[in-house]
Amino acid sequence: MSDLLTAAQMRVLERDAIDSGNVTGLELMERAGRGVVDAVLAEWPQFATGAHRALVLCGPGNNGGDGFVIARRLQARGWDVDVWLYGDGTKLPVDARRNHDVWCGIGTIQTWDSAAILSGPRPDLIVDAVFGIGLTRPLPEAVAQVLTVGRFQSWGDGPTVFAVAVDCPSGLNLDSGMVPQGDATEGTAGAMNAVDLTVTFHGAKPGHYLGSGPGLCGAVRVVDIGLAGDAQGGAGRDGGRIRHVTRDSMPSPNWPLDLISKTRRGGHKFDHGHVMVFAGGVGRGGAGRLAARAALRSGAGLVTLLCPPAALQENACQLNAIMLRAVRGPEALEDVADERVSAFCLGPGMGVSDRTRDMVQAVLARRDPVVVLDADALSSFAGDPATLFAATHERVVLTPHEGEFARLFPDLAAGVRGELSKVDVVRMAAARAGCIVLLKGADTVIAGPDGGASIHAAVYGRSVPWLATAGAGDVLAGLIAGLAAPQDAGDLRDLVEVAVWLHVECARSLGPGLIAEDLPEELPKVLRALGA
Repeated sequence: MSDLLTAAQMRVLERDAIDSGNVTGLELMERAGRGVVDAVLAEWPQFATGAHRALVLCGPGNNGGDGFVIARRLQARGWDVDVWLYGDGTKLPVDARRNHDVWCGIGTIQTWDSAAILSGPRPDLIVDAVFGIGLTRPLPEAVAQVLTVGRFQSWGDGPTVFAVAVDCPSGLNLDSGMVPQGDATEGTAGAMNAVDLTVTFHGAKPGHYLGSGPGLCGAVRVVDIGLAGDAQGGAGRDGGRIRHVTRDSMPSPNWPLDLISKTRRGGHKFDHGHVMVFAGGVGRGGAGRLAARAALRSGAGLVTLLCPPAALQENACQLNAIMLRAVRGPEALEDVADERVSAFCLGPGMGVSDRTRDMVQAVLARRDPVVVLDADALSSFAGDPATLFAATHERVVLTPHEGEFARLFPDLAAGVRGELSKVDVVRMAAARAGCIVLLKGADTVIAGPDGGASIHAAVYGRSVPWLATAGAGDVLAGLIAGLAAPQDAGDLRDLVEVAVWLHVECARSLGPGLIAEDLPEELPKVLRALGA
């Protein structure tokens, strides 16, 4: 599935499945435990044969119940299994208690003792089934001592000790991707250790892709435990869903190619939209030119760069397929931009100034074209974001990085770095601005004013750290404008998702050594691969 499920939505799915009578909680727990073991054997085939030892750490909830199932299944394969329980076995939830009792009939459960765990026999595999989905508080000190120190420091040199987490590494908030901090995780506890493999159920969760999640989860594998349906909740067109932007989440696998190939429209350039990109003054035109090039590559039929008169010659020396017009101020906009202009891109290299503010407001007053605001177009409203938000509308896209976001939404910015979900913070920002907000990062979040939200994560196999290069954001702004320029392009948030996905695909295709100028030129290669 392409939706990411919050902790609350996952609980609804499980409860509805059990209440329907189609499955019992005990059956779901058995499937989950079996799925973890199958995932471990698939990840490390060497564990399929021979003698091995597992250290299974169980908690006081149903995550611990999964751990007892895992212990039983590993023991059935001939493993030596040491099981430790944090909590009181008599107070476990009903299904977890039943699996606790089954394990007690074939093995031993030891009461949690940090020192004893860390001084015990060296395991081949640690199973973290202490706290799974839904934890929002710091780890208890006794648990933190084991999970944040034990794996790497307790057994000294020797064969690698692998670690698998059930749902998530204990201590990770799967809604926000953050690790709640407090006295319990300080001092001797240290920083959380990453696991090698995380096995989650039915669908991935936001925290697997947000914040600290990708750095802690290792590889993420999703196991089908037989749940059906979806768990909608909340307002907005998606009913509270969080879409995970992948190629599979698009209307068709080749949708980016279909959008840009121009096969669905007429043969005139204006059928594919006219994008106007604003550039800065003398010596500051590069960012605008990058955005303009990206808009042209992403399918716009016509792209015009607008610059101050003094910068006209400089830009003319750099441009061929992109048209060029001089514009002094907002009062001259009507002379160069007729009704056929379908998208504007403002901000890259324009400078933080009153002139930029005036240009932004003049463009926003038109209402019909799509308007992409980036960089200086956003920072020019620092200290007075209400003036910007009074003019924005549903066909506007704001594309801030975290610093620019903080200038526009200072009260919300602390939430991005705190315990609030980045998704919730961007949703609040989009509602306030009345337009689409794209908060850039390795964990890019996109939200619309209707509450719809998406995550595109350049992590795990899609990691592209070399994309952190000057001008890459300018290219993204141009990609969005170019894709959205045609009148029949489609839903604007869908198009923003495609732009973000293509941006990363171009970076992946090119690889280390990338500079921003490379990104638009790599797009045809990426599109050819889509159609192969």
